[in-house]
Amino acid sequence: MLTLGLAAAMQAPPAGLWDASVEVNGRRVAFRMELEFTQGGARGAILDGERRIWSTSGQLRGNRLELVWDYFDSRLDAEFVNGELKGAYQRRTKAGLVRRPFAARPFQPEPAPDEGPVAQVAGAWRIRTNATRGVNVMNGYFAQSGPLVSGTIQRLDGDFGTLSGRVAGRRLTLSHFDGVRATLIEAEILPDGTLKGVIDGKTEFTAARVEDAARLGLPEPPDPARYVSVKNPLEPVQFRAVDLDGKPVSSGDPRFRGKAMIVTIMGSWCPNCHDEAELLVELDRRYRSQGLEIVALGFEYTGEAERDRNQLRAFARRHGIEYTVLYAGTTDEGEVQRVLPQLANFASYPTTLFLDRSHRVRSVHAGFAGPANAAEHARLRKEFERLVREILASR
Repeated sequence: MLTLGLAAAMQAPPAGLWDASVEVNGRRVAFRMELEFTQGGARGAILDGERRIWSTSGQLRGNRLELVWDYFDSRLDAEFVNGELKGAYQRRTKAGLVRRPFAARPFQPEPAPDEGPVAQVAGAWRIRTNATRGVNVMNGYFAQSGPLVSGTIQRLDGDFGTLSGRVAGRRLTLSHFDGVRATLIEAEILPDGTLKGVIDGKTEFTAARVEDAARLGLPEPPDPARYVSVKNPLEPVQFRAVDLDGKPVSSGDPRFRGKAMIVTIMGSWCPNCHDEAELLVELDRRYRSQGLEIVALGFEYTGEAERDRNQLRAFARRHGIEYTVLYAGTTDEGEVQRVLPQLANFASYPTTLFLDRSHRVRSVHAGFAGPANAAEHARLRKEFERLVREILASR
């Protein structure tokens, strides 16, 4: 009997969808995964709505699963016992190595909803938090089917990714995990139809439907196309950094002279920067031959040059990037201003500068709306392409 019990415990986990969670400061953040196995290998995807964030390597040894996402500098180590995966997801952050308890079970369809009316939260919302630093007003967009809710929140620096959850009575719970961000939103639907809640157990917020926001005193969020500026728009933008081999590169180098440029301030650790990179790769392939140069200025966590450059290499591999990626510095306060002293009111990664052929700024855009915010993402794609044509037409 002991042998049979041990054999059962050592079974390998099945392929397919899994209901998973990570624990952050005592809070359970739920998400969904997909696992695939081949002879001697394994890979896993974290689901962000319909998108899959695939691991770059993995293996299954008996009942032990190991997955690595090199572009996030993260890994999952878990053991399959009694029908459940348990272990830890760990990632290097600005604060050092962070280890989060992980658990998962094979996916089970949602049970049939209880009879009776369900509170409705579908639609557009204006959200204001009690944050004392940075921008504290943002918009939320939600869809609902019965008690199930999905959507996203659009902040100045970008969207939250796809939030998923449910309404139970007057309580709304939404969560999102994408390998970097672990977000839990808990809210109460008040009798007047507004929301009151907390993000990640610490940031309090109130929310009202967009059509009611002005009447209730909730201002509009700042315009990401106007939030960041330059000190002197007549002065060409200048920067200095190093390439991924450590060689110095500057905006005055011959290869950039007379070229229209997109300069994006980014980091491999930034999910919205990954979203933006997919569009920048398209623009690079379409317009490079017409004189467009794209430069990514990477700001990384550790300050260990080789490790940080390796993260930027992994970022470039993930997206098939052929444009220039530079290592500009760390995420410490003041580093972006050191590299780009002409920039004023820098507030978010990514921030993207569109420079004419004389390298003067035509537009600066803070943040990026990814596919989780489908309408804004589509609008932003058109806007970026319009700006590229404008700077290419400059003289």
